[in-house]
Amino acid sequence: MPSSESREKLLIIWLILSSFGIMFAVLSWMQESDLIPDEMGPWKGFLALLTGFVLYGVVAHNITGGPGDK
Repeated sequence: MPSSESREKLLIIWLILSSFGIMFAVLSWMQESDLIPDEMGPWKGFLALLTGFVLYGVVAHNITGGPGDK
C-alpha cells in the first residue's frame, strides 16, 4: 500500500493530466466551432497545457480531499 505522501503525488499527477485533457477537448471544440484557427499545430497542445495548469490551480487544487486540502 502506497504511503499517503505518494498517494498525494499520484493524485496531483492525475488531476494535472485530467486538466490537460479537459482543456485539450475544450480547445478542440473551439476549433470545430471556428472560434480559434484550425491550423494551430503543436500550439494547441502547449495552450492546453498552460490552461490545464490554470484549471488545476483554480479548481482541482482546492477540492475537498484534494492536494490543497488541509
